Amino acid sequence: MAAQAAGVCRRRAAAEGLGSHQNAVKYLGQDFEALKQQCLDSGELFKDPEFPACPSALGYKELGPGSPQTQGIIWKRPTELSPSPQFIVGGASRTDVCQGDLGDCWLLAAIASLTLNERLLSRVVPADQSFQENYAGIFHFQFWQYGEWVEVVVDDRLPTRDGRLLFLHSAEGTEFWSALLEKAYAKLNGSYEALAGGSTVEGFEDFTGGISEFYDLRKPPANLYRLIRKALRKGSLLGCSIEVSSVAEAEAITRQRLVKSHAYSVTGAEEVEVLGHLEQLIRLRNPWGEVEWTGAWSDSAPEWSRIDPRRREELGRKAEDGEFWMSFSDFLEQFSRLEICNLSPDSLSSEEAHQWSLLLLQGRWARGATAGGCQNYPATYWTNPQFKIHLDEADEDQEEGMAEPCCTALVGLMQKDRRRRRRLGQGLLSIGFAVYQVPKELASHTDTHLGRDFFHGHQPAARSGAYVNLWEVWGRVQLPPGEYLLVPSTFEPFKDGDFCLRVFSEKKARALEVGDVVAGVPHEPQLSEGGHGDPELLSLCEELTGKYSEIGANELKKVLNGAFSTRTDMKFDGFSIHTCREMVSLLDSTGTGTLRPAELRTLWLKIWKYLEIYQEVAHNQLGTMEAHEMRTALRKAGFTLNSQVQQTIASRCSGGTLHLDFDGFVACVVRLETLFKLFKLLDQNQTGIIQLSLAEWLCCVLV
Repeated sequence: MAAQAAGVCRRRAAAEGLGSHQNAVKYLGQDFEALKQQCLDSGELFKDPEFPACPSALGYKELGPGSPQTQGIIWKRPTELSPSPQFIVGGASRTDVCQGDLGDCWLLAAIASLTLNERLLSRVVPADQSFQENYAGIFHFQFWQYGEWVEVVVDDRLPTRDGRLLFLHSAEGTEFWSALLEKAYAKLNGSYEALAGGSTVEGFEDFTGGISEFYDLRKPPANLYRLIRKALRKGSLLGCSIEVSSVAEAEAITRQRLVKSHAYSVTGAEEVEVLGHLEQLIRLRNPWGEVEWTGAWSDSAPEWSRIDPRRREELGRKAEDGEFWMSFSDFLEQFSRLEICNLSPDSLSSEEAHQWSLLLLQGRWARGATAGGCQNYPATYWTNPQFKIHLDEADEDQEEGMAEPCCTALVGLMQKDRRRRRRLGQGLLSIGFAVYQVPKELASHTDTHLGRDFFHGHQPAARSGAYVNLWEVWGRVQLPPGEYLLVPSTFEPFKDGDFCLRVFSEKKARALEVGDVVAGVPHEPQLSEGGHGDPELLSLCEELTGKYSEIGANELKKVLNGAFSTRTDMKFDGFSIHTCREMVSLLDSTGTGTLRPAELRTLWLKIWKYLEIYQEVAHNQLGTMEAHEMRTALRKAGFTLNSQVQQTIASRCSGGTLHLDFDGFVACVVRLETLFKLFKLLDQNQTGIIQLSLAEWLCCVLV
C-alpha cells in the first residue's frame, strides 16, 4: 500500500514540474544546501548516513563484505590524500578520468566524452564546489533517471588502498571531481560493484537525458551520411570506434594513425566539390589530442589543393587538438561502430534549431495485470500497457525515394532500476516493443485496452527487432502520418518491471495511455428480477430474516455457503467471513452491520450476476480465474480501470498464485463497488476530486 501511495505522490509532483533540471528530485530526500549549512554551522564534516563509508557501499559479491578484494581498504577524504586538493583545475578534461580497480570503463568513457561539452558537463557537475571556500565535506551531482533529473548528495570519503584512490582518479592525483562523480553514481545504483559492466551510451543517457542509436558500419544503412548530418544539426553527441579481435589489440595504432577500441567523437560532416563531383567528408576528434589520421583528407593531404580555397578555409583543415577530416568512404572502411546520442529538448539550449520533439511515457509490467509477454502469448499479450501515438505532421525534408510523406521517430524502451536489483539476483529482462497502425474505426477508442481480437487480426507496422536483455532497446521508424498503438513488453509474460518509454519525433507528436480512464457503473438488480438460485435457499433466507429480522456476516456466511457447497463447476471452498463482511458493508444502509430482507435479496441477485461473469471469463481447467482475466471480468461487471488500479487489484487479490477462486473474485468486485459508491456519495459536485480530513478518510476506508 505504501508503494501505491508513493507512486501517486510522484505523479502529482511530476505534474507540478518536479524533476526538471532546474527543480531536480532530491535523491533520498537529501537537500544539499540544507545539509551543507548544518555542517558549516556545527563545524563538522558531512558523513552521509544514506551511503556510509563501509563495506556495503563497495558491493555485495566480488566487492562484498569479507571479500579478498576489499581487504586493506581505508576510506579517506581528499584533504587526507593531497596537501592542496582541488575540485576542478582549469576545466574538466579527459586526463581527469583514469580507471582504477573497477570494471566501469563504459562509465569512464562517457565521462571523458562529456568533458568535451562544457555546457552538458556543467549540468551534471555543478561548478560552484570547492575544497577551499565553505568546505564541509559534502558535494552534489545531477543525473537523468528515467525521465527526471535527480540530485545526489555524497560525502567526500573515498575508498583507498596504500594511500591511493582505489577507483576512478585524475592523472595528477590532485583533482577529485571525477572520483566524487563516480561515488555519486555508485550511490544512485546501490554500490560501486553495481557499476561493473555496461555500455557507454548508458552513461551518455544518464548524463544528458538523450536517446541513443547504434549502427554497425560493416552493414550501414544507405542513408547513414544523411542521418549523421541531421544528428549534428540537432546537437547530438556522436562517437565511433574500431573493434578489436583480442585484448592485445586494444589501443593499438594502425598504419594510418587510428587507435583501435578507442572512442572518437564525430564533430562534423560536409560535402565538398572536387573536380566536378561531390565528396562526402566527416570530421573526427581523438580525445588524446595528438594522434591523427594520415590518409586522404588528413591535415597535410594533397586532396585539399583540389577544392576552392575559400571552402578549404571554411572547413579549417588544420587544428592542434587531434581533430581531422577523412572521406566518408574511408570512415566506413576503417571504423566498425557508430553511436549517436540524440539530445532531448531539455538538454539543448532554447535557441538551437532542429530540435527533436519528445514524448515521455512511464509504465509498469505487473504480474497478473499488465505483464502480458510478447506476441507469442496471445492470451495475455493484449494486457500489456498500450499507448496511442499521434504522428500528425510529416518530416520537412523527406528521404529520397520515399513514395509518400513519412514521419520519422526514435522509440526507446528503457527498463528501470535493474542495476540496483543485481544485489537481489535480478538481472535485465528481455524487452521489446511493437507499433501498430490504428484503423480509422478505432481512432476514438481510448477508454479501454484493445483486446485479443485486434492483435490477432493486425500485424505490427514497426518493431524493435529481437527481444534482448539490454538496459534499453531502440528503433528508428518511418511511418505515414496517422495514429499508432505502441505496445512495450517483456519476452515472457508475468515478469515484473518498471519501464520508461520515449518517442523522439521530427515534428511534434501527441500521446496518451489507452485505458487511462477510471469509471464504474456496477450492475444494480431490480427486486422484480427472478429466476435465480435455489427456491430452498430463498426459503431459508426468508426463514432467517423472519426469525432475526436482519442478519449479520456470520449468518450470511452460513446461508451462502450452504447454497454453494454442492457446486462442482468451479473452485470454491466457501465464502470467507472477510468476504461476507464486505458484502454486508456494501448494502448496509442503516450502519448496523446487518442486512434487511430487501438488501439480502439484492445481494443474492448481485452474486448470481458475479457468478455468470466468472463462468463466462474463467477458462482454465482448475475452475479458477487467472489474474490477467480480471480486466475482462471487471469490465463486464461495469468497471473501467486504468493500469495502476489493475496492478493494485492483481497484487491485492491474486497474491503469488495469479489465480482467484470465486470467493476472491466476489470479494474484489464487492470491494470495488463499495469504494465507487463511497466516492460518488462524497463527490457531491461531481468534480472527480474529494477532500477529507484524516478522521473522515479513516472512517471511509475502514468500512
